[in-house]
Amino acid sequence: MAVSSIFIASELYWGFRIPLHNSGLIIPLNRVRHFEHATISLNFFTYAAFAIILDKIGSKAHYALTLFLEAIAFGQELLLIHFHSADHKGVESQYHLLLQIILLVSLITTLMTIGHPQNFLLSFVRSTSITFNGVWLIVTGFMLWTPALIPKGCFINLEEEHQVVRCLGDEDLLRAKSVNHQFSWFFIAITVFSVSFYLVLDKIYDEKLDYSTLS
Repeated sequence: MAVSSIFIASELYWGFRIPLHNSGLIIPLNRVRHFEHATISLNFFTYAAFAIILDKIGSKAHYALTLFLEAIAFGQELLLIHFHSADHKGVESQYHLLLQIILLVSLITTLMTIGHPQNFLLSFVRSTSITFNGVWLIVTGFMLWTPALIPKGCFINLEEEHQVVRCLGDEDLLRAKSVNHQFSWFFIAITVFSVSFYLVLDKIYDEKLDYSTLS
């Protein structure tokens, strides 16, 4: 919740740092992305807040409702990423496209877990996809806005107060968008880490598990 609050505040700061258009508070196109990012974080803030409240109240349906709110957050993120105001033909679009695959897995497994709360595999895949979601967002940030990591033949260009990766030619653009192998490497790494982490914890704790509430 704290991280979401900080992120929302930072995005709204960049969105409002120049007064909005005097006519009907119209949001300029170059600042729409900031409100999109803030909305995504707001969804997860709402989910986290209600997760704590439901856990504290101890409602019989608190687990199902928590998963439902989580599914809404993933669904909203998937929707906003799919219709993101960023360039849909550049390098960033390829990273967003691959992110949507991860989000779709998170959304589907979360919805399925509502009906099958005791299914270990669903929970495991959901947790792994959430981890992959965070890792891929970090990778996207480094690969797109770190000059030393930008593909050869491409550069960071400031367009309408937003940094965008542009390439010199079509061949450079195609090479820069070929991040599928990178996605696959991270997918394998996350899979190996998740399974190994589970095996280690299973060996340490075995059946000696003790659960407690979030509050």
